[in-house]
Amino acid sequence: MKWALLSVWDKTGIVDLAKVLIEHDYRILSSGGTGAALDKAGVPFTDVSTYTGSPEMMDGRVKTLHPKIHGGILGRRGIDDAQMQEHGIEPIDLVVVNLYPFEAMSGKGLPIDKVIEYIDIGGPAMVRAAAKNHRYVAVVVDPADYDKVAEAIRRGGFTAEERLNLAAKAFARTAAYDGAISNYFTGIGQPFPTILTLQHREGRTLRYGENPHQAAAVYGEGGIAGEEPLQGRQMSYNNYLDVHAAVGLLREFNDGCAAVIVKHNNPCGVAIGNGLLETYIAAREVDPVSAYGSIVAVNREVTEDVAREITKTFVEVLIAPSYTTGALEIMKAKENMRVLRLPDPIIHDEIRSIDGGVLVQRTEPYREDWRVVTEREPTAHEMMAMELAWKVCKHTKSNAIIFADEKAVIGIGAGQMNRVESAEIAVRKARKSLAGSAVASDAFLPFPDTLEVAAAAGATALVQPGGSIRDQEVIDAANRLNVAMIFTGVRHFRH
Repeated sequence: MKWALLSVWDKTGIVDLAKVLIEHDYRILSSGGTGAALDKAGVPFTDVSTYTGSPEMMDGRVKTLHPKIHGGILGRRGIDDAQMQEHGIEPIDLVVVNLYPFEAMSGKGLPIDKVIEYIDIGGPAMVRAAAKNHRYVAVVVDPADYDKVAEAIRRGGFTAEERLNLAAKAFARTAAYDGAISNYFTGIGQPFPTILTLQHREGRTLRYGENPHQAAAVYGEGGIAGEEPLQGRQMSYNNYLDVHAAVGLLREFNDGCAAVIVKHNNPCGVAIGNGLLETYIAAREVDPVSAYGSIVAVNREVTEDVAREITKTFVEVLIAPSYTTGALEIMKAKENMRVLRLPDPIIHDEIRSIDGGVLVQRTEPYREDWRVVTEREPTAHEMMAMELAWKVCKHTKSNAIIFADEKAVIGIGAGQMNRVESAEIAVRKARKSLAGSAVASDAFLPFPDTLEVAAAAGATALVQPGGSIRDQEVIDAANRLNVAMIFTGVRHFRH
C-alpha cells in the first residue's frame, strides 16, 4: 500500500487524479479544502489531523508541519525504516501540492496584513522536502501534469528520470514563489524592490547569439518569447530582437491596416492603409534594399495575394495575427522563412543587462500634450503625417528623424550621434519627393539646423518634444520658413 498526500489551493483536476490513485491502491492523506472536495466527490481519504494525532490550529496555519508528515516525505527507504516504524511514520510516495496564490493577491493592492495570509508555509515545506527526497518520492506542483501523473500511476509508478524532472519543476516553483514574496517585501513603499528576483521559464538553446561565436538561449512562455514558427527555421537571437522591435511599433496602430518592416532593430518601412496588400507594398517601397532579409509585421490576416507578394522578397520572419490556409501553402515555397502568429501583448518592466547588474525600466501610462508653437497651424494632412512620423520615431534608435506623409514613412534617419546627420540621412534615403511631408524628432532640436535641413528638403511640418533652452530660436526659424511645428512635451530616446 502506497500513500499520497494531496494539499492544493487550485482544485482543478484533483478529484479525477485522486480517483486514479484509489483505483491503484493508494491511500490518500488530505485536509482542509482539498479534503472537503474529495469528501464531496466520495473519494476516501485520511484526514491529516487524524493521522498525526494533532489538530489543525491557528486558523489552519499549522496542520502539515508535523514529523509524521515530513518524516514520511523525507524518510530514506532502507535507511530510515526503523525510525519511521518506531514513530508510526508511513512512507509517503507522492506529494501533490500547489500553493496559496501569493503572486495574484499581492498585486491587488491589499493591506499587508491581508497579503501575508497568502504566504504559504506548509506547502513549500512539503514541496521542498519531497523534491529533496525525489529518489523515493514524486512531487507534483502543477495541475497541468496530472495526466502524466495518472499515466505513471497506471503503469506502476514513476521512473527515476520522471521524479527528477518533477523535482526540478518543484524547486523552480518554490524559487519563483519565494522570489515574489521577496520582491513584495523589499518593494514596500517604493517603486522598485531593493532586491530584484526574476524567473523566466521554458528556456531553449538557440543556434548562436548575435554572431556564430556567441552562445544564446531564449526564455519565456508567452508573448514573442513563447512563439514557435508555424514554418521555417528555428528563430535566432537576432530574429527575436527584431520581431520584438517590429511588434512594438506595429502595436502603435490600433485602427486601420498597418505594415512594419524592421532591419537590425530599426524600422526601414512603415505604412498604413485600407488593404493589406497595398499597405505592405507601400511599406516595402520605402526602402526595398533594406527590406531584403528583414522582419515583416502586419496587423491583418495574411491572404493568398499578400503571401505571393511577400515571397517575392527574401524575408527572415513574417508575423501576423492569422493566415489563410492558402497563404500558408504558398509560403511553403520559402521553406526557410519563419512564419509566426502575432501574440497578445504582455505588459512588464523592461530589463537590460549591464556589466555587474541590470537596468529596469517601467513605462507608466502617460499623456502627451500636443500644442502648436508656431504662427501657422498645421493642416489636417500635416497632422496625420506628423502622427504617423511620431509613432515611428518612438521606435527608432536615437538620434531619430522620420519623414512621412499621411500614409507612409518616406525617409528614416536612425542611430546617429547628432540630429543633423540623422536628418541628412533621412533626406538622402528618401525614394520619393519630400515636398509637403512632415518630420518627427525623438528629442528636442537644440539648434534650428535640423529644422532647416528638413525644410530645405520640402517638409512643411515638424513635431518634437520641445524643452531646449533654444526653443525660441527654433520656433523663430520655423516661422521664417513657414513650417508648422508642434511640441509634445514627451521625449522618446531609444538606446
